[in-house]
Amino acid sequence: MKQFAKDYYEIAQKEINDYIASIDYRALEEAAKLILDSEAKGGRVHTCGIGKPSYVAGYIASLLSSTGTKTYVLHGTEAVHGSSGQVAPGDVVIAISNSGETVELRATVETLINNGAHVIAVTGNKDSWLSQAAALTLVAGVKQEGDTLNKPPRASILAETLILQGLSVILQEHRGLDPLQYVTWHPGGALGASIKK
Repeated sequence: MKQFAKDYYEIAQKEINDYIASIDYRALEEAAKLILDSEAKGGRVHTCGIGKPSYVAGYIASLLSSTGTKTYVLHGTEAVHGSSGQVAPGDVVIAISNSGETVELRATVETLINNGAHVIAVTGNKDSWLSQAAALTLVAGVKQEGDTLNKPPRASILAETLILQGLSVILQEHRGLDPLQYVTWHPGGALGASIKK
C-alpha cells in the first residue's frame, strides 16, 4: 500500500519542481506593488477561496498578518450575502481557484470588482474567467495532482501555497521585518520562545 504514497510523492516532487521553474517573478513583484500601493492609501488585503483553496486563504491571511501585512479572510460565498462589506474600494483581494471557473467564487469576485476592489487571481488556468477578470494573475498550475483520480486537489494546493508564500517573503523583506518586531505579533509557542531568548 505504501507504493501509492510513494507514487504520489514522486509525482508531486516533479510537478512542484516544474512549477517553481516556471514562476513569473515579475507578476509576483507586481502583486506586491499592488498591495503596497493599496496600503499606502489606507487599503487592506483579503483572501478568499472555495473548497480546499479556502484553507489556503486562511493560512496565507495568517502568514501575511504575522509578517506585517494586515490580511483578513473573506468567506468565498458569504461575501454575496453581506460580507463583502468588509472590503472597501481600493482594497486588494487575493482570490484562489485552481480552475478559475468556480461559479460561487465568480459571483463573489464580480461583486468585489463592482465595489472597487483590486483582485489578484491565484489560479492554475491563466485563460480562465477569474484570470481575465482580475487586475493581475499569479499562475499556480500543475498537470497532475499526484493520484490515480487526478481530481482531488493535492499538488495544486502546494503550488497555490508556494506562490503566496513567495509573495509573503517579498512583502516581509520590503518591510525590513526583524525578529523583535516579528515576536510582537507571534509571542506564543516555541517559535515565540525561540526569539525571546
